[in-house]
Amino acid sequence: MTHATLNLDTWLQRLFSKYVEVKNPLLRQAISLAQLTGNDHATPTGQSCLQQGIYMADILFELGVDQETIAAALLYHCVRHADLHIEDIAEQLNPTVAKLITGVKKMDALQIFSDQTNKSSSHQNLDNLRKMLLAMVDDVRIVLIKLAERLAILRHITFLPDAEKHHEAKVTQSIYAPLANRLGIGQLKWELEDLSFHYLNPEIYNTIHTALNSTRTEQENYVKSVIAELHNETTKINIAKTDITGRAKHIYSIYKKMTRKNVDFSEIYDVMAFRILVPTLEDCYAVLGHVHSLWTPIPKEFDDYVSKPKPNGYRSIHTAVIGPQGKTIEIQIRTFDMHAEAELGVAAHWIYKEGKPVATGYEAKIAWLRQVMDWQSEVTHDQPAQQAFNKVFDDTIYVFTPKGDVLELAKNATPLDFAYHIHTGLGHRCRGARVNGHIVPLTHALNTGDCVDIIAAKDEHPSRDWLMPTLGYLKTSRAKSKVLYWFRVQDADKNLAQGQHLLEKELRRLNIRDINYEKLAKKMHMSSTDDLCMSLGRGDTTMVAAVNAVQSLLEPVASEADIPPILPTHTRKFEKTGTDIQILGVGNLLTQIAACCKPVPGDDIVGYITQGHGISIHRHDCPNLLHMLHGTLQKERLIQVTWGEKTAQQYKVDLAIEAYDRHGLIRDITQVLASENMSVLGLNCVLDKKDHQAHIAVTIEVSSLLPLSRVLGRVMQLPNVTDARRV
Repeated sequence: MTHATLNLDTWLQRLFSKYVEVKNPLLRQAISLAQLTGNDHATPTGQSCLQQGIYMADILFELGVDQETIAAALLYHCVRHADLHIEDIAEQLNPTVAKLITGVKKMDALQIFSDQTNKSSSHQNLDNLRKMLLAMVDDVRIVLIKLAERLAILRHITFLPDAEKHHEAKVTQSIYAPLANRLGIGQLKWELEDLSFHYLNPEIYNTIHTALNSTRTEQENYVKSVIAELHNETTKINIAKTDITGRAKHIYSIYKKMTRKNVDFSEIYDVMAFRILVPTLEDCYAVLGHVHSLWTPIPKEFDDYVSKPKPNGYRSIHTAVIGPQGKTIEIQIRTFDMHAEAELGVAAHWIYKEGKPVATGYEAKIAWLRQVMDWQSEVTHDQPAQQAFNKVFDDTIYVFTPKGDVLELAKNATPLDFAYHIHTGLGHRCRGARVNGHIVPLTHALNTGDCVDIIAAKDEHPSRDWLMPTLGYLKTSRAKSKVLYWFRVQDADKNLAQGQHLLEKELRRLNIRDINYEKLAKKMHMSSTDDLCMSLGRGDTTMVAAVNAVQSLLEPVASEADIPPILPTHTRKFEKTGTDIQILGVGNLLTQIAACCKPVPGDDIVGYITQGHGISIHRHDCPNLLHMLHGTLQKERLIQVTWGEKTAQQYKVDLAIEAYDRHGLIRDITQVLASENMSVLGLNCVLDKKDHQAHIAVTIEVSSLLPLSRVLGRVMQLPNVTDARRV
């Protein structure tokens, strides 16, 4: 009988003694497949696929995982190195086992990433790493299988060449041991660290190992005596059940302490560690008090990870005391539940019992996801590797549905993007969102780890505001295209009317009059005004584009024939004045913006030659200017002016805001202005207490019509605001 068969028989006997009550057909079928396909194929470490699967399954068996995880471990190498296909596993066992194996295969991206950290990471590798992380988030059992594989490899590679052993140990030490540590899986972490250390630093490992073995009999007797004293103490306080164990510390942890303190082994005194398990938290502190009364505590060596757990969720009380024979010993005190979590870490929340998940809710998934994200800081020690790893998350976030499903979205995606990603109809009906249980605006930028719950109406009715980039409702092109299509299929007459309404409303809000709509349509490459309005109504053309086109249409109020030539006609040209204004034919003249109408770049303007104060710049529809035209003003004082190609100055603009009064109204308005980097030069609020109406006058500085349009749009989005326009 072969060595593999002996191990298989022994292992099967153990396995079915555990699962006998369920008469496990899944594992029987998995074992049959493994024997059929894996006995004649070898893995890179030399063992057969069947033998390697047994090694992995045995490690996971000790962790108390479910049957599907053990089945996946048994068959993983049969899929990797033999002729077994994922489709066959899904058909003959179940899709979950196939999904677990697929997830473990994706985790190979980790090793590819590690091997290429000194190279430029390809887009494909980064994409594989994303998928691997997503698979890990989806089911923690995947990472347990991968860690078991690494441990099985290190346990059985003694016959490989030194270079290969060194490589396997390096990968484990740099990637998988930190992952086990970050997730708090102590049962695997220590052995992964010790075995990696054994192959990477064999001389130091053997020195410490020999030193520990030289006093093994003495240590065993010492451990027995300390455990007996601790048992005597715990019986005094009537604790129902205790479990006390002692052992020498792991070799790698001793080495780290030697390195940290810069001493050799002979100067490390606390190489013995004891663990006391008790039923309740109160028992932990009761035992601690008795231990400190029995032996002298070392104050600097006390850590309470119960009141302040480690980042990976580890909880325990650590203390060091001067024990019997004057030896320093370390004692850990924790409950049985804390111990289970210390051995399995975050995975303890994901272990399946009799097919029913335990504590697999949103909180457990969030904890798991955050540990995975934090772990990257431990696996990338050099700057190029850190930068390469960070690329994975530069343009992607991972968020949860209320059911705990994981979605991949573009960075800075909003709840509205999330809704359209779930289903087009949900996006059309979206009216609000809760993120992590709190109501947020639809423009809220989502972050990795957020749980998003959409508040939906019965009827589909997207808002055209969602298509305005300046308002920030949608970030993904996928969602934008769905909104555009919805408006495109609406009734043409409604689109025409809606587009006319939107354009007139925006021009009125910006206080722009007498615009030539035909020229505007031509400027925007539309065949007619109707086409322009229908495009705006459907959402194909944004209002931002329309405002840009309006700003570029410069139509002086007076024609060239109305303005007396200051220079001969053939030399007439616009000259820069040193400001944002260009004047027909003359340069270096003093200009000033008229305070009565406060034009900004994009407005149609005309110059008026004053006496002794240069040229005053008015909007062409300025009431004061029109009044003077009907009075004594001579047309000879008008001069054609235009805005320069690039404007750099800031211009005063008066705004009128109407709103129903509420607490925090002024604060919200000023916050919008501040977020747009606009200076507020004046603000006045008149409150009509009878109608609860607030009439707010604000003077700000803007550079052109576009930021003015944007800020007016954002103010209109504020609660209780009924109108916001330029005066």
